[in-house]
Amino acid sequence: MSKIQQINRRDFVKLFGLASGGIILGCNTTTVEKKFKPTISKDYFEPNLFIQIEKNGNITLIASRSEMGQGIRTSLASAIADELEADWDYISVKQAIGHEKYGNQNTDGSRSVRTKLEPMRKMGATAKLMLITAAAQKWNVAESVCKAENHHIINTQTNEKIFYGDLVENASQLEIPDEKTVQLKKVGDFKYIGKTLKSVDLKDFTHGTATYGIDVRIPNMKFAAVARCPVTFGTVKSFQKNNAEKVAGVENIIQIDRLKPPTGKFFGMLGGVAVIANNTWAAFQGKLALDIKWNKGENETFNSEEFKKTLTDRVHQVGKLVPGSHGNVNSAFKKAQQTIEATYHVPFLAHAPMEVPNATAWYQKDKIEVWAPVQDPQTARSELAHFFQIPVENITVNVTFLGGGFGRKSKSDFVVEAVAISKEIKAPVQVVWTREDDIQHSFYHATSTQYLKGGLDKNSKVTGWLQRVGFPSIVSSFKPLSDYASGFELGQGFTKNPYELQNFRLENVKAEANLRIGWLRSVVHIHSGFGINSFVDELAFAAKKDAVQFHLELIGKDRIIKGKSNYPYNSKRLKAVLNQTAKMANWGKKLPQNHGLGVAIHYSFYSYVATIVEVSVKNKNVKVENVWTTIDCGLALNKDNIKNQLEGATLFGMSLAMYGKISTENGAVEQHNFFDYQMTRIKDAPNIEIHIMDKMEEPPTGVGEPGVPVIAPAICNAIFNATGKRVRSLPLVDQGFA
Repeated sequence: MSKIQQINRRDFVKLFGLASGGIILGCNTTTVEKKFKPTISKDYFEPNLFIQIEKNGNITLIASRSEMGQGIRTSLASAIADELEADWDYISVKQAIGHEKYGNQNTDGSRSVRTKLEPMRKMGATAKLMLITAAAQKWNVAESVCKAENHHIINTQTNEKIFYGDLVENASQLEIPDEKTVQLKKVGDFKYIGKTLKSVDLKDFTHGTATYGIDVRIPNMKFAAVARCPVTFGTVKSFQKNNAEKVAGVENIIQIDRLKPPTGKFFGMLGGVAVIANNTWAAFQGKLALDIKWNKGENETFNSEEFKKTLTDRVHQVGKLVPGSHGNVNSAFKKAQQTIEATYHVPFLAHAPMEVPNATAWYQKDKIEVWAPVQDPQTARSELAHFFQIPVENITVNVTFLGGGFGRKSKSDFVVEAVAISKEIKAPVQVVWTREDDIQHSFYHATSTQYLKGGLDKNSKVTGWLQRVGFPSIVSSFKPLSDYASGFELGQGFTKNPYELQNFRLENVKAEANLRIGWLRSVVHIHSGFGINSFVDELAFAAKKDAVQFHLELIGKDRIIKGKSNYPYNSKRLKAVLNQTAKMANWGKKLPQNHGLGVAIHYSFYSYVATIVEVSVKNKNVKVENVWTTIDCGLALNKDNIKNQLEGATLFGMSLAMYGKISTENGAVEQHNFFDYQMTRIKDAPNIEIHIMDKMEEPPTGVGEPGVPVIAPAICNAIFNATGKRVRSLPLVDQGFA
């Protein structure tokens, strides 16, 4: 049960490292689905959300989620500020350390706003009511004649007003109001929610004073770089360090062994040879000068192109039936007027955030302190406790800003690595990965191959849909021999197919993992979004129907499908984003020669997205000219953040579609840096138009990831309409398109 409580000031200083004073409210939101009830308890209370209002009017919020450019610190602060009727200039945010008192801190899955918005709003509303009560007592009037406005309580009878800071002392002595007296604002009264807000971190971002992991400096720290085996899970056989020791600044060279996690827990570290120096550049140069012989292990024979052929063979044979299939596709295909078949492929992908993995660590006998850009600080903390046999309460994980994450920094292998080196050299150390390290030793987004077959009747209606898919499972990183996709992965767009299909069969085929597999922005929705949207476009062409209209027909009648969550699928909302996007793009308009429009839709993280892309193709040079995207994410907390996220998703999706490919030869990743694992450049950025549906009465849903799955299929469908050539395998550069 969520509870708002006052925090003992002595405990406040101990828990949060801030000066005590003013109104200090905490809220436990361990299970957000349960009823919210503000209470007071004499028991020791460790909240996972809290606000402090000081006598000078300043309001501080503890941010329990990691900030990696998605604006979460600003968005969540705005929810409190709105209900509190606060002046935005008085709002500041302090980043939480990794600790279970903050509830779930794992910043992934596009769920921060979805899970934190309501308790944040209720905390702000509770604080406002306490200030109103304090003012009413001071004026000796009824609370009903008092209102909050712009950091003041106003007496509506006399127009007197009192600054929040001047009420803090009296308000802090009050009991928490009963839940029934705490009223949330109506949508029409929002001051910050649903608007465009200046980031609480804007000054630090624009003045270069924001501290990212790579910026951390502590006294007497050393700098380290690690040479790792080019083949996943390979180990050191022997090494020569003479040449490395000659590099100016190099102080020590040590071997660090792989830390292998127990089944079902953690991620460990790869191990290798660490070069310790008095600056990062010297450590990098020393690493390059090492002469290492490796035991490459069982993954040495892994060849990604051969694996692609293997997966292709497997999806063309009967696989394991997936629950959720219904009807009889074989019968439907026999009766069909025509059947269409296609096979689609997505290669392994890397996250490549602009800030590479890095961590600063200080191991001191019975305690560990870490400073790092992590998405999941609690897992990092627990993992350190496990591997180094230090009580978890003696481990501090300080969360810095993240220069991008996309799922890579939810893994803590680079943190474990830094602590292992610090323990060995008995000094604080910062480990920084090179771009080559990042590209060649990641937790990769899985490759996938899909086979789809559809039947059309004499009226060009879809009568049967068969889909077979194979990809190495994320579960393989936790549990060996996980050779089939898990249920939660198949639930990301495969079993939750958005169309109304009478005969639907989904099958899963075996796919072993020979690389470390992780989650990347939008995860398995990348696979499902690409395969399904590409195939629907092929079906529409075979049916001689307009693609947008064909999507609408497949979505079917307006219906609501309730699942286990509180977010039922609503087909009407999906059709609405598609119609809006078609309107924005002027779908059906006459285009210049060699131009084409392509459309894709997807339902992910409980949000509805539709995208239309215009491309031009000249001599197989593809240019994305325009992108139109509509999202229905329920209550839009900060529209500027949402727009930024969708623009970023467009460029992220373009990078994956155009260039994204991790390949292996003899077990080793072949790509090195941005010259052979390219990103979309500024000169290639298209015109992007974003529309956010007005659904402020609906609960908020995901934003950071839903914009990605639609980009690649929309581009490929547009290429077909421009050239008549289908692209079924990514990236485009491999298909001769530059």
